[in-house]
Amino acid sequence: MTDPTHRPIGLFAALLLAFGLAAGGFLVGKGLERFRSADRSITVKGLAEQDVEADYAVWTLSFRRGGNEFGAVQKALAEDRDRVVAFLKARKFTEEEIEIRPLEVQDLYAREYGSSNQPLRFQGTGRVIVKSARPKEVAAAALAVDPLIQAGVQLGGSDGGMSFGPRYQLRGFNEIKAPLLAQATKNAREQAEKFAADAGAKLGALRNANQGVITIGDGDGNSGDEGSARVKRLRVVSTFEYALE
Repeated sequence: MTDPTHRPIGLFAALLLAFGLAAGGFLVGKGLERFRSADRSITVKGLAEQDVEADYAVWTLSFRRGGNEFGAVQKALAEDRDRVVAFLKARKFTEEEIEIRPLEVQDLYAREYGSSNQPLRFQGTGRVIVKSARPKEVAAAALAVDPLIQAGVQLGGSDGGMSFGPRYQLRGFNEIKAPLLAQATKNAREQAEKFAADAGAKLGALRNANQGVITIGDGDGNSGDEGSARVKRLRVVSTFEYALE
């Protein structure tokens, strides 16, 4: 036989359980509501690359002579300079494109810490610099210096090394910048639209954008531009955040 005194306790427990279930259902419902209304977004990166030919070239032709007589070294340098200038003019470079630097002759015996045991007392250098907006013509001339070498002109780098090739620049960078960034933006949006479609969502407004930094490398894809490559590779990675609806 059931104890009548236990009925209120059982009824209270049932009411408490029902309230707990109702409260739990309310909280679950609010959680789903927060999930539906939560901000949803996607962050994508857009890549753009373009190979561009340089539009300016600087070519330093350095030459040197050595000897034991100051006058003889200076005369030999002057003759080398005339040969270099004649060579450049024969290649159709104008006087405005040719810059002649003063000759330099150094007395090695007179230097601080100098030694009279030097085989040649005087060492001289000269430089002729080509600055031109015709990189192709400069590149062709740099490959045709054999007549100068055969004439005895000792060509070398401006620092005494053997590298004396042209250095190429891209001065019209700003004209290329805008189309490259537009291409990166288009690439990013296409990726975002594909992701939204796959996720069953709709691509919303653009929230944040970082256009990134345009880097310049050589045409072989190596990063960094040391100037020796006539074809430059421009590359940019832009970051965009879109809302999802």
